[in-house]
Amino acid sequence: MIQPSSVFKDNLAQLPSIEGIERIDLIDAKGAVVASIENKPGKQGSLAVYHYLKETFGTLNAQAAEHGLRVFAEHTADARNRPGAHPNVDRLLDIAAGGDALELRVVAAS
Repeated sequence: MIQPSSVFKDNLAQLPSIEGIERIDLIDAKGAVVASIENKPGKQGSLAVYHYLKETFGTLNAQAAEHGLRVFAEHTADARNRPGAHPNVDRLLDIAAGGDALELRVVAAS
């Protein structure tokens, strides 16, 4: 497990590669896909964080969400100030505040 710094770019450099990943699906308790994070520009940082959380915690529960918020560093403060600007950070804020845990399903690129 990494010890996150206060700079997202520095934290990102410590995370496992997302090469070979097409997307990560977020699955609720009923088995429904509630969101997906694709491997495309503008989403790759979030994909890397969520992949790391999957590898480290196995599921996206409150403990994983709290750690993820530290990894997102300055983006977490921005998300708190501008709800909706960072939906993947907003999701972690919700789960950390007691929202339902989600399964993280990694979909390999074909």
